[in-house]
Amino acid sequence: MYFNDKNNFFHGIMFHHFHDNKMHIKSQGSISRDDFFAIINFIGRDNILDADVFFEKFKSKKLKEKDLCITFDDASKSQIDVALPVLEELRIKSFFFAYTSMFEGKPDNLEIFRFFRTNYFNNVDDFYISFYKVLDENFQSFFQENYSKIKYMVDNFPFYTLQDIKFRLVRDNFLTKTRYEKIMSLIMAEKKFIPEEFYSKLFFDKTDLKRLDELGHLVGLHSHSHPTLIEKLNFDEQKNEYKKCKLIISKILNKSESEIKYMSHPCGSYNTNTLMALKDLDVQLGFRQTMGIEKEKGMLKINNSHLEIARKDHADIFNLMNK
Repeated sequence: MYFNDKNNFFHGIMFHHFHDNKMHIKSQGSISRDDFFAIINFIGRDNILDADVFFEKFKSKKLKEKDLCITFDDASKSQIDVALPVLEELRIKSFFFAYTSMFEGKPDNLEIFRFFRTNYFNNVDDFYISFYKVLDENFQSFFQENYSKIKYMVDNFPFYTLQDIKFRLVRDNFLTKTRYEKIMSLIMAEKKFIPEEFYSKLFFDKTDLKRLDELGHLVGLHSHSHPTLIEKLNFDEQKNEYKKCKLIISKILNKSESEIKYMSHPCGSYNTNTLMALKDLDVQLGFRQTMGIEKEKGMLKINNSHLEIARKDHADIFNLMNK
């Protein structure tokens, strides 16, 4: 049974990656078409609202405790190839949150790096060994200094392994973006991996975005360049990230900017400046990445504001189903 005393409130279900073992190889955290069907069945199809219905009920304060919606982040091509046919078969309309630098031929390296470590290593732990070997530094003191952050991640993101969490901490807090990407470039060069050859396999194109809109799904903001820690940017930088994202999506969909009213926080990262910037841009519904009350963000309750709506990661549900 999906609902319990820890999730008996309206929220979104968050999906990212899918596999079919043809075009899209199984990877850490990815699910198949059958897995997707099973998750929807476990939640209960009748509990899932179409995205536009969820939005309108939210605006009119008519959402009920067990009302849910389905959301997708990052504009991964696997969502179009694997998940979309399932949504259409079950007549579910969802939110798709897209970052937009990919439509300028400059996709975020996060997805590229993920594809690389999945397809060019035996497993993710083998990748971590190679990464730390190139980096060649002792992180014991760094991990000790950040014990509280690691514990917070372990408690709030159970779908990540401890090694995943430590790697993300090194990537986002110890290294600069430039240094991290330089290290990854060295490892990719060793493996003779050329990212540009895989763009069409990994990312939405403009036609995909238009198709989603024509089918009745809601396309929303996910920043322009997808910073892993957008909260590190100042107010103007954050506002520009979302302003540019809104402009590009509206142009692709031939809509006014005012019609793009929804978003999700990339990597769950945001702060007070983020919320102020989104309000300035008249964003009326925003999803975060967790279900709990994040006190360090100043939250006082679940669904703390219209830009902090809770989401359940599909991996948590998948684990619950298979206990």
